[in-house]
Amino acid sequence: MKSNRILLIDDNPGDARLTQEVLKESNLDKKLVIDIISDSEEAENFITNELNSSSDRIPDIIILDLNLPKKNGIELLKLLKSTEHTKYIPVIIMTTSDAEFDLQSAYSNHANAYIVKPPDFESLVKVMNSISSFWFESVLLLSKI
Repeated sequence: MKSNRILLIDDNPGDARLTQEVLKESNLDKKLVIDIISDSEEAENFITNELNSSSDRIPDIIILDLNLPKKNGIELLKLLKSTEHTKYIPVIIMTTSDAEFDLQSAYSNHANAYIVKPPDFESLVKVMNSISSFWFESVLLLSKI
């Protein structure tokens, strides 16, 4: 059985580490690989180079923060959705912003979901369990065919 693979792009190391731990807990019965990238330039390089040349590193889903230094999440989202090898990968925006402008920008650039980062650990666990259950148990992903 192929492992579930997530690319997490978040510049906050605490948020990234916590999200990783909660995701691993919610996928105990399956193998989960999480690649974490904390810099938008590193993410851009990963998208344009790694993901175009190495099918074993292509994630099943991408969790993307909007508030990144240098290039913002919308710019990375546009790149992801315009690149042949990544345009069909579901991208979940997970950010602290609940601004209507950010929400509209995300969905108009083909984000698959928009989640405001939960304020506490218990809520984060619920959100990550929902993400895991929906994307890895309910949805048929192209990467799994």
